[in-house]
Amino acid sequence: MTDAPIAARRSTLRTHHGDTFDDPYEWLRDKDSPEVIAHLESENKYTQEQLTHLADLRETLFQEIKGRVQETDLSVPTRRGDWWYYSRSEEGAQYGIHCRTAAVAGDWTPPVLEPGVPVPGEVVLLDGNVEAEGHEFFSLGAFDTSDDATLLLWSTDFEGDELYTVHVRDLRTGEALPDEIPNTGSAFFTPDGTGVVYTTRDDAWRPDTLWLHRLGTPLADDVQLFHEPDEKFWLGAGITRSRRYLVIAVGSSITSEERLVDLTGDLTAAPQLVWPRQEGVEYSLEHAVVDGEDRLYILHNDGALDFELVSVDAADPQGERRVVVPHEPGRRLLGMDAFRDFATVEYRSEGLERVGLLDYATDAIEDVTFDEPLYSAGVSGNPEWHSPFLRLGYTSFVTPGTVYELDLVTRELVLRKQVAVLGGYDPQDYDQRRAWATASDGTRVPISLVWKRSFGEPGDAPRPVHLYGYGSYEHSIDPGFSVARLSELDRGIVFAVAHVRGGGEMGRQWYEDGKLLQKRNTFTDFVTCAEQLVADGVTTPELLVAEGGSAGGLLMGAITNLAPELFAGVLAAVPFVDALTTILDPSLPLTVIEWDEWGDPLHDADVYAYMKSYTPYENIGDGSTYPRILAVTSLNDSRVAYVEPAKWVAALRAAGARDVLLKCEMVAGHGGVSGRYNSWKERAFELAWILDTVGLA
Repeated sequence: MTDAPIAARRSTLRTHHGDTFDDPYEWLRDKDSPEVIAHLESENKYTQEQLTHLADLRETLFQEIKGRVQETDLSVPTRRGDWWYYSRSEEGAQYGIHCRTAAVAGDWTPPVLEPGVPVPGEVVLLDGNVEAEGHEFFSLGAFDTSDDATLLLWSTDFEGDELYTVHVRDLRTGEALPDEIPNTGSAFFTPDGTGVVYTTRDDAWRPDTLWLHRLGTPLADDVQLFHEPDEKFWLGAGITRSRRYLVIAVGSSITSEERLVDLTGDLTAAPQLVWPRQEGVEYSLEHAVVDGEDRLYILHNDGALDFELVSVDAADPQGERRVVVPHEPGRRLLGMDAFRDFATVEYRSEGLERVGLLDYATDAIEDVTFDEPLYSAGVSGNPEWHSPFLRLGYTSFVTPGTVYELDLVTRELVLRKQVAVLGGYDPQDYDQRRAWATASDGTRVPISLVWKRSFGEPGDAPRPVHLYGYGSYEHSIDPGFSVARLSELDRGIVFAVAHVRGGGEMGRQWYEDGKLLQKRNTFTDFVTCAEQLVADGVTTPELLVAEGGSAGGLLMGAITNLAPELFAGVLAAVPFVDALTTILDPSLPLTVIEWDEWGDPLHDADVYAYMKSYTPYENIGDGSTYPRILAVTSLNDSRVAYVEPAKWVAALRAAGARDVLLKCEMVAGHGGVSGRYNSWKERAFELAWILDTVGLA
């Protein structure tokens, strides 16, 4: 049996604010070094050997996941113009196939498509399997058709670094146009179909410039529409559903600013500023026509912590603001979608997503209601300015992904499709509920639980628990169904989510209380939730496994230092565990824009000291009895570099941690491997490790 790889210790001194840190493993950052690649490969070999005994279980889990999925399937078609657009999957194929079929004038009921049954009049627009041929990794980025439906735009990434190449095809002839645009982010057609609007990134991987490419012209002639010089701001763009305005949006974690270009005029005209940026003020807009007048509906937090919705004259957006939906503490307004005759408002209340219909004439909101105590719902797939139906997505921990359409006349929810789960799945066999833990400062932290009923109620007797957490960027971990999770639940595991501060589950203050100089609340909340599950008899430390990814991987690293005795195992996916080193270096991708989330340790000594007190890599305790740890990363990840978990694992081993494994995908990005079968195998690998850790292998 191969010994655990031991990385060489090479001194690299880092001094800031009078503090010097000697980093012995910073040399692992050199991605082009054959020695570094050899080390990562040795880590992969060691991990493979250590988990050889799980090979049969991994295959069993993969077959279980695969066996529950209807491999040949189709999405619910979405109407755009004179066509119904949909995607389908085929058994044995890794990637989706994107198609369309002609719509019947005046018929807004989507055609019912049956798996395995040919669709009359189907036109295959793009086959992801053909695109991926000859490549170990494939990601589809932009995907758009021109308004007249004659051209297709799509972009591809074969490395995992999220730099895409745009391609264009004439759908009348099937011929590819010579217009290829490399190194892009987002991309879409101009409304007249004669050009492509796209973003490019700077050296720090930040989208910073918006361009217009006229089809058939050299790339050197592309026109710069907008450039954002401030390194703290991202750039994005899109076209309003009304097709009236190009919206150019820039934003940091806490501040945003938007500009408009009237598409009835010159696309290259100077964009109109909506509201000037103001530190700490975020806003987003939608265009509507009310009583014949162009109005902008703006969702903002200027003096409104949980946001309010106002309406302004599109010709004078900095003029009078009419309050449409007032600020209400604890009701976090999330977004608005404007249509011809009404709008939708999505908001969060008591930890759950909610959808309401907004009447332009009265400002009244009519909620769309659902029966389950825990669920996720949102507006999804409504590109048309006018339709008699509003499409909604819905799911819960026990309800597979569901597509509803709300009849806007009868207010009836019409079921269009629910994801099929093969093998006799019955949602009545499972249950879900909300529990609560109380933090040391008195804050009540919600915990979501889902389990299989045949094993009894959580708390009847200690059971294995898989506890998931994230807690950053105001991102909420909402109830959602997982086919792969059934393999855990059916073996008696209780799956739980700790909705810790730093996320957005309980409103904007919940986020504010888990960032910057209050970031430690995220970590202590998670520990409190774990302790509560033990105190309630739901589990024991020997049966408790924690999981988190990316910023949730930072959470995993922190809790292993704070309470290593509380967990049997910790699964950290693309973990942000060397946070201080990364946030100190503005030359690294995305660092500067992260200062609003974590603080600026480069220029602020207090932030430096605070981050150093919790960043996992620098707080590993010699002699601590660490739980089993599995870190999963990707060589080409442009968001959380592979070097962070590589250094973390090396330091853990040096501190005496005995069962620490690193798995590095050598061709993948932040989201891991590409292709659905590869993704299922990856999840089976992780689930097998979890089951083994709690004694269920």
